[in-house]
Amino acid sequence: MNFRQIYDEHFPLVWRSLRRLGVRESDVADAVQDVFLVVHRRLPEFEGRSKMSTWIFGICYRVAADRRKAARLNPAFTSDEPLLETPDERADVAAEAERRQGLRKLEAILDEMPLEQRAVFALFELECMTGEDIARALDVPLGTVYSRLRLARETFRRATSRFQAQNQFAVPSQPRNELKDELGLMGGKP
Repeated sequence: MNFRQIYDEHFPLVWRSLRRLGVRESDVADAVQDVFLVVHRRLPEFEGRSKMSTWIFGICYRVAADRRKAARLNPAFTSDEPLLETPDERADVAAEAERRQGLRKLEAILDEMPLEQRAVFALFELECMTGEDIARALDVPLGTVYSRLRLARETFRRATSRFQAQNQFAVPSQPRNELKDELGLMGGKP
């Protein structure tokens, strides 16, 4: 397989993986380029002991870790952008708003996880990789993969419960004057 084929086949995985590992939307194109520069440079060293996607994810993980570290050192590089910024123009407005809200919640949950847990969770739950492939990609023991996955799932469950509780007990917003009127705080009324 030549580099162009690898690039064409794995570009979507690299983009998604970098976003799910916390690379900002505005930085993801540069990070993708960084990943494929490493792939191009190290392709002759690839021995085929793992899947190509597993090997490439390992590179994504290291690039994302470097970018997250740089963002911590320079807080000006933080962002609240959702995980995906490619709207489906066929979707109706309500469905698109709901999708974006779900992506913001997913990103908020993933942001609560340490990078090691986030990577395992994204690979296992979102990319459907096996524990063995994840262990090879991250160069960690299989037991470590399952331990990180368990912790990530606990974080995910707690966060989703918190979001559900917030939605269940949320007070609908009212314009300030209407609320004041209901409470009898508007001028001219006893």
